[in-house]
Amino acid sequence: MLNLDPLLITLDNALRTLFAPAHSAREIPGAHLPEAPLSEDERRQVVGLLRVDHAGEICAQALYQGQALTARNPQVQAELRKAAQEETEHLAWTEARLAELGGRTSLLNPAWYAGSFAIGALAGLLGDRWNLGFLAETERQVEGHLDKHLDRLPKQDKKSQAILLQMKIDEARHAATALHHGGAELPLPVRLAMRLTSKVMTSTAYWV
Repeated sequence: MLNLDPLLITLDNALRTLFAPAHSAREIPGAHLPEAPLSEDERRQVVGLLRVDHAGEICAQALYQGQALTARNPQVQAELRKAAQEETEHLAWTEARLAELGGRTSLLNPAWYAGSFAIGALAGLLGDRWNLGFLAETERQVEGHLDKHLDRLPKQDKKSQAILLQMKIDEARHAATALHHGGAELPLPVRLAMRLTSKVMTSTAYWV
């Protein structure tokens, strides 16, 4: 008999990611820090950057769920789901910070999720070495975006900086774990295509 449990779990995860508030087992980084004064232009810039970061975590959730659905090795599936859980915490942190600043998440999150899930499922079908390699490259590129955003944040906004710094630490660990479990180095054209796709998302999510 056909086992529909994985599909139902995947659908439930998608609905929770897109329409339910995210929760974090860890305290939000920087929660104890005082709120710094920001001009209206600075506030808008921080909101735009955090909206991009939140959309990136939506994409990461979708990628991991798609990859876990089609991964063959149970250990690889477990690693993907563990990474997805930490990405859920990143969602909670960025959502909370956006709310504190009077911002909103991207209106295009369902589209980001659908496209990323399809890419993740395809990566899983290619085999676990490529699946893990795709995960590692994704995390490297997210690290790069976080570095740029940290440079663009107002220097006095220590609360937002603390969130992005911890996210960067987590992403680096996910990439290292993927390579440790046998992830393959992706061909240059694939890495360039991923960067181009990411640029489209980040440029759009900043505003929409």
